[in-house]
Amino acid sequence: MPCVAGRAITRERLVRTLTFWLRPAFALRVVNRFQKIVGFDRSIALASSALTALVPLAILTGAVLSGVVHYDAAERIVNRYHLTGSGAEAVHMLLDPPEGASASVGLLGVVFLTISTLSFARAVQRLFEQAWELKPLSVRNTRNDLLWIVGLGAYAAVLGWIQAMLGGGRLGLAAALSEAPVTAVFLAWSGRILSGKRIGPSKLIPFGIIAAVLTAAYSVGANVYLPRLFNSYAARYGAVGAVFAMISALFAAMLVIVASAALGREMHDELTRIRAGSRPSDHEIRRQWDSILDQARMRWRTAREQVTHHRPKD
Repeated sequence: MPCVAGRAITRERLVRTLTFWLRPAFALRVVNRFQKIVGFDRSIALASSALTALVPLAILTGAVLSGVVHYDAAERIVNRYHLTGSGAEAVHMLLDPPEGASASVGLLGVVFLTISTLSFARAVQRLFEQAWELKPLSVRNTRNDLLWIVGLGAYAAVLGWIQAMLGGGRLGLAAALSEAPVTAVFLAWSGRILSGKRIGPSKLIPFGIIAAVLTAAYSVGANVYLPRLFNSYAARYGAVGAVFAMISALFAAMLVIVASAALGREMHDELTRIRAGSRPSDHEIRRQWDSILDQARMRWRTAREQVTHHRPKD
């Protein structure tokens, strides 16, 4: 009996927690925050900046490190997402340097790579500034942007090591779960650094946790969906198809980050109101849900009546 009672209490607490955080008033605030930062446009901008910065960086890193250690960016992507056939060929065509190509980098290449990586850093910086309603720092935050780029490289190296150790299996659940704490710390640190330390660490904790959980879920889903996406685009467009697949995958990943920023900001504000004693009552929460359910039932009845009215009679 105590065990049954404990399960009932746990289930009741879970239901109350879900109905509280998913209540219409809070969900509407999250949606408004997402719209305020122009979430879809911001996700596209981040994905484009990431593609412009990461593809040249991957090619350059492979060319420079090939004489020191075995580093093949194309091979890593192929192994990471278990690509085969035309998808794997397109990635190799896109990222593998031509045979006999020199590993030297000209001044123009260094300048372009620096500008593209800084552009990506500033795009992420603008996300935090918009989500937390901060005055834009732009180029005045260049020092922190460069520091963040170094941190991004370290973060990518850690994820690469985790994938090498635990990346076996089609879903990659072990790797995704192991990456989640690293992702939470890195993203919270990113908000702190890219905002010029204007966002306190406590304000970024909800964002870091939410983004880590959603990113882990996306990583598992990507292991299933991305091979089909790469093969489909590569079969239609060849090597350019790999670019289309990458921008699609990056857009989905950046959409997760942007949505997490909106949700994390509102969740921190909600927790602040709760600590101040402004938590809505259970009666108010039930009233909101009853209103939503009544509207849903009314629309369902209206839809059924319309279908019945337009159904041909025998």
